[in-house]
Order: sequence, then C-alpha cells, then structure tokens
Amino acid sequence: MTTLPSMSHHLLMIEDDTRLAQMVGDYLGNNGLQVTHMGDARSGLEQLQHDDGQAATLPDLVILDLMLPDMDGLEVCRRIRALPGTAAQVPVLMLTAKGDPMDRIIGLEIGADDYLPKPFEPRELLARIRAILRRRGSSDSPAATAQALRFGSLEIDRDARTVTVAGQPCELTSYQFDLLVTLAERAGRVLTRDQIMEAVRGRELEAFDRSIDVHMGRIRAAIEADPKNPKRILTVRGVGYVFAKQQD
Repeated sequence: MTTLPSMSHHLLMIEDDTRLAQMVGDYLGNNGLQVTHMGDARSGLEQLQHDDGQAATLPDLVILDLMLPDMDGLEVCRRIRALPGTAAQVPVLMLTAKGDPMDRIIGLEIGADDYLPKPFEPRELLARIRAILRRRGSSDSPAATAQALRFGSLEIDRDARTVTVAGQPCELTSYQFDLLVTLAERAGRVLTRDQIMEAVRGRELEAFDRSIDVHMGRIRAAIEADPKNPKRILTVRGVGYVFAKQQD
C-alpha cells in the first residue's frame, strides 16, 4: 500500500493479515499517515535496519501484531529494543487478539509503548497513534527541551530523550520516558493514574488502566538502586504516584 510521500509521519505495520493491513493502511492514509506494510517479522525487522547493521531511515512508530507466522510478536518487540542506536527507541503499538491481560502486561514489560486488543475500531487505533506521535512531537518544543532535569545522580535530558544515573544510561521505552518526565516535572505533587495518562497521552482513552503500574515498575527497575524499595518514584496507596523532590 502506498500513500503520498509528502505526509509527515511514516508508520511501519508488521501484520500477517493482509486484509486487515490494507484496511488499516487505507484508513490511516486517509488521515494523513503513511503506512508501510510488512507481512512477517523478518521483513519488518529488516525494514528497521540496513543490511550492514546500521540504522535505516526510521518510521515514527511500529504497529506490531502479536501473532506472526515466523516469530512471536513479543520476540519481535525484544529484538526492536535490542537494535543499535535510535532504532531501539521507536515507539511500538502492539495489536493482540488474545484476551488474557497477562499477554498485554508481558508486552508492556518487554518494551511495547501501548497495546490495542483485536477487534478494534480504526478510530481508536488512530487516536492512540496520534497520542504517541503528539508526545514525541511535544518533547521537541523549546519549552520542553530548555534544560535537563537533575535530581541527585539522576539526569533526564528531554532534548536527547535520554536518562542516566551516575552517568550510566537507563533503558526506557518512549512511553516510559514520557511517563518519567511527566512525574519529574511535577516533583512533589501526587498524581492519580488518570492524571498521568491524561498528561502523557493528551486524552483519557480508558477510565482505568493498570498498564501504568507495569510501566512504573519498569521505570523503577531502570532508575532505582533498589526497585523494591524505591526512593524516587513513590506509590501513594489508593491515589497514584509522586516523584520525590529530595533524592541522592
């Protein structure tokens, strides 16, 4: 499927259901998004990098099906996160036909930024894509990138979209980075899950979403000395989370 080359955002869809991919591609194309479709995991991964191992011209987002003929979608997500350079930071929106919440939790834990169960409404898919792209776009604005956020040994560079602790890089997905920035910019203020989701996604897509807890666990694993006894991101039982002002 092809769309006009002047479109501003390019998406890579890795999906073996050709009919679904065509429908999604047409719908997203009519809404200003360019979609490249790959029908298997190997082709999708090759699209993300050159044959010599260098990062290719990257899509703005990957739509990844969980059930692929040649490789499990979870493994594809793991391999995307293991790619060199900025390729590992490309947002991944996972499509799953399975109803078990554990499948979604595992997807989030290994690096997916969002998920959408099948069957889905194309409008909801578009809304989620736009929310992810909006988050990435807002991080490039002068107000958002004026300076890095520093809390003791923790440094959050909004311009480079990197996080380090004592100079050591922390691996976070695009969505997790935005969650961390949302909390850090409001250090000392308790935020509910709904407030966090609204701030990050730009709109409330679900009334209640425990995926936030999964992401918080991954962020703690990356930035806390002892994730089981966090000092930076604290849980306020029955309310939400707060980013501590005073740290190491």
